[in-house]
Amino acid sequence: MFTRRHLLATAVAAPAILRFGIGTAHAATTLKISHQFPGGTIDKGDFRDRLCRMFAAEVAKRSNGDIAAEIYPNSSLIKTNAQFSAMRKGALDISLYPMPYAGGELPETNIGLMPGLVTTYDQGMRWKKEPVGKALTDFLADKGIILLTWVWQAGGVASRSKPIVAPEDAKGLKVRGGSREMDMVLQTAGASVLSVPSNEIYAAMQTGACDAGITSSTSLISFRLEEVAKSLTSGAGASYWFMLEPLMMSKAIFDKLPKNQQDILLAVGTELEAFGRKGAQDDDIEVAKVYEKAGAKVSALDAATVGKWRDIARDTAWKDYSAKTATAANLLKLATDVAA
Repeated sequence: MFTRRHLLATAVAAPAILRFGIGTAHAATTLKISHQFPGGTIDKGDFRDRLCRMFAAEVAKRSNGDIAAEIYPNSSLIKTNAQFSAMRKGALDISLYPMPYAGGELPETNIGLMPGLVTTYDQGMRWKKEPVGKALTDFLADKGIILLTWVWQAGGVASRSKPIVAPEDAKGLKVRGGSREMDMVLQTAGASVLSVPSNEIYAAMQTGACDAGITSSTSLISFRLEEVAKSLTSGAGASYWFMLEPLMMSKAIFDKLPKNQQDILLAVGTELEAFGRKGAQDDDIEVAKVYEKAGAKVSALDAATVGKWRDIARDTAWKDYSAKTATAANLLKLATDVAA
């Protein structure tokens, strides 16, 4: 397991580990890890980038350099929305990828951001060991994707004007929701919607193409949306917006590796889940401080307000999603069986 001492030791060794195997007698398997978030270091910056770097360093260490890795932040290797398809084709090895971004290709993946379905971290993390987790994992494997690290993130709303807390607050505004299903809920509430990845929200809000953006606490911080926002609705205490944003891998690439290397990737991925959860929850608290310091008005959600959003979602997004495919209907049924 990743103890603090272990992580510190790995962090110190990381620069050497990431290069280990280059120029040695045996050829290392070099994996390319892509994501859309700002780059940093193994111990500083966006926790999602840090998770990728910790993963790379640890698998290099445990494989004695037989597995090397290169990190490509900021969608510098492959454009954000193209990463999922690239993994399915074996053109990209690994990505820390917001699952519902794949909804246009595989609508079933929108279960990863179904408004009001997951309302706590405990509930989301239980999916992995419940029937819904097996069904989702099997479905993705059949489509060419292996889940390495389950990461859930609560979200909030950055707004250029008034706070968006209850559904009626969204009326007349242009809002980025993050998934087709979230967009349906917003439209029912009277908003118009904009579909862009989180790394494009800043520009959309800056130009006025978007009045408000709903995204994870970490993205609210990392993409500096406090610079273009006057209001924040925090999801720290309660949230109707939980996104599954796992570290995932191309099954075509995974299947080519020897079993001992596959075992290392899966083990390290699982051990990093605690780090991912802590990173997300720490940012849920930090985001309010960042926005308050920037002069934004900070509002909070409560269970009753989350219930209003969930009621709309059940009558619109949930029904629409369930009618997509038999797999989608089964995933939704199994997910609703996991209590909050």
